[in-house]
Amino acid sequence: MKTARVAYAGALHDAQPHQRGLQLADGRVLAESDVVWLPPFEVGTVIALGLNYADHVKELSKELTVTAKDEPLVFFKGPGALLGHRGMTRRPKDVSFMHYECELAVVIGAPVRNVKAAEAMAHVAGYTVCNDYAFRDYLENWYRPNLRVKNRDGATVLGPWFVDAADVPDPHDLTLRTLVNGQVTQQGHTSNMVNDIPSLIEYLSSFMTLQPGDVILTGTPDGVVNVNVGDEVITEIDGLGRLVNTIVGDEPFGR
Repeated sequence: MKTARVAYAGALHDAQPHQRGLQLADGRVLAESDVVWLPPFEVGTVIALGLNYADHVKELSKELTVTAKDEPLVFFKGPGALLGHRGMTRRPKDVSFMHYECELAVVIGAPVRNVKAAEAMAHVAGYTVCNDYAFRDYLENWYRPNLRVKNRDGATVLGPWFVDAADVPDPHDLTLRTLVNGQVTQQGHTSNMVNDIPSLIEYLSSFMTLQPGDVILTGTPDGVVNVNVGDEVITEIDGLGRLVNTIVGDEPFGR
């Protein structure tokens, strides 16, 4: 099952896909553009992975001091970073290199602490698509994402749909891609993760309790390019959905 959360006519609604757009829980059928899309589930802690695809590590090799033998590179995001489908993400005028990152987002469904990889997937509720922007001007030369790189307001886009885990037979057999203004600029496959989902859950739950609604952003493949004001960026994962986002400048935000 695919579900979404949207705002329409002064209220929040659950919704499902419909051939004409989406259908609210009360039966009304609307076009995608008629509603404000929210992240498709109640988001808890956002746990993000850096450099979790071997080809992306190679792509950034001149900037890195990490190897595949290191522990997973993990960081957190605040709620202000989150944005829904069809939202607008600001590109500050003083930034010279801003890029998308198409990622599989894993949503925790049951509390988990000290779980082994073999049992970890039983704690996954489902999945969604994430477009996690990075502002590379502020990247530290030893590549540890700091707040100005990876925690900007409205720069972590989730959606459009939450897809039940039961409807994704193998989350490590999914193709990811990004299109900028209709042109494919990034493509990868979840089988190429350095640390797969069970091992990530085992690692994280060894030192913190994961709660329902917590989301793990599992990293991006190679193919990241600079995006500019006016660009439409679409991140897709086969079977999960097509997440649309537009880059805008400072003006709509009063900057």
